[in-house]
Amino acid sequence: MRHFSLLFSLVLLMSLNTALAAGGNLDAFKQAIRAKYDLKEQAFAAGDAEPIINHFYAADVVSTDNEGNTHIGREELRPLYEDVTATHNVHIESVYTHVNGDTGWDWANFYVTPKEPGGEEPFSFKILFLWEKVNGEWWCKGDMYVLGEFKQHGEE
Repeated sequence: MRHFSLLFSLVLLMSLNTALAAGGNLDAFKQAIRAKYDLKEQAFAAGDAEPIINHFYAADVVSTDNEGNTHIGREELRPLYEDVTATHNVHIESVYTHVNGDTGWDWANFYVTPKEPGGEEPFSFKILFLWEKVNGEWWCKGDMYVLGEFKQHGEE
């Protein structure tokens, strides 16, 4: 019985250490991807697709849009972002975030506002960003989105 108690205590301590480490990793991950989201928001505001193409997305990114179209690689995303950064602004709000080592994902609200007033109405996407840490930097390896908006924890 004593061995069982010792084993149980050891497992509990290891679980606690893992949970504490994961919490620290989660905070660092959230800060890193927030910086990437800021970069993307600023690129939209400036009407410049290049920072998004070259500093947000990985070279081998896979992106599936709300109509089911899939874009693979930066060059397939380039025309899409050249078009939308010229006409829209965005704001990204993390909702459900997870990280495990060098990979993570973030469910987010992606708010889109037309730059020209009086035309198209603002709208939002529920988006899943897939992330991988490569050589110390987080890169978006993929995303998939549908129209809509997540409610924040505790909202009705």
